[in-house]
Amino acid sequence: MSGIKLAATAGVAALAIVAAASAATPSMLSLGPAVQTKVPTYLGYYDGHKDTYLVTDVSSKAQAKAMHVNFSAAIGKVKGAPAQYFIQGKAAAGQIAVFGSEPGESDYNPLWEEQIVTWKPGVKPVLLVSDNQINGLVKQGKLTMKDAHVVLNAPITNVGT
Repeated sequence: MSGIKLAATAGVAALAIVAAASAATPSMLSLGPAVQTKVPTYLGYYDGHKDTYLVTDVSSKAQAKAMHVNFSAAIGKVKGAPAQYFIQGKAAAGQIAVFGSEPGESDYNPLWEEQIVTWKPGVKPVLLVSDNQINGLVKQGKLTMKDAHVVLNAPITNVGT
């Protein structure tokens, strides 16, 4: 076989291998063009550090309207989502929401069961920074916790801000 025919045959074989490999590899999703938008983000505690999150949907019509996010009745039917704790009433200075999980944890999910936490009368608030701390203070009788029966779609976008 001449050198030219050999090179051409080798080139065709190489293209065939690349084509076969490409067909076996899942392609990227066609998401469309990326655009820059201004979406509000928030901070919440998880195990003593702050994570950044955004809110996209909520299962409460009233909250959706107040927060200017999507209302989704369907996510309200989800069971077993981790808790996100919201402190109402008196609170320590700098108090923000507290997560029950974060990306990297086995139970992380961007859907959250809203839990409303309040300090009992006569108890001096301290900064709440972890779900274990909150659950311990509930057991000690210093906090009350109430399930809001609302599911929030709030993916954490940055761990340890």
